[in-house]
Amino acid sequence: MAVVKSKLLKDLSKNYPNFLKKDLKKFIDIILDEIKNTLKRGERVELRGFGIFSTKRQKARISRNPKTGEKVNTPEKKTIHFKMAKDLFKKLNNEKK
Repeated sequence: MAVVKSKLLKDLSKNYPNFLKKDLKKFIDIILDEIKNTLKRGERVELRGFGIFSTKRQKARISRNPKTGEKVNTPEKKTIHFKMAKDLFKKLNNEKK
């Protein structure tokens, strides 16, 4: 099951009943927008204990349309790269510190 923003908001409001839902939604939106804007500027985002988000540049190339076999020019683009923190890796693999 994927975590969607509405589920995250529901869990946060359950754990922090003294905050209004609209304030928690604004909080989530601010964090996600800041991550997006930082990556857009080409900087990296480091969340300790979770991982690092960074952008990589994918060069322009000539690729093929798999359906027709026709050559297609693919322009240069940015992709997001995620490197998992060691703590998260250990938790996912049930390893002890």
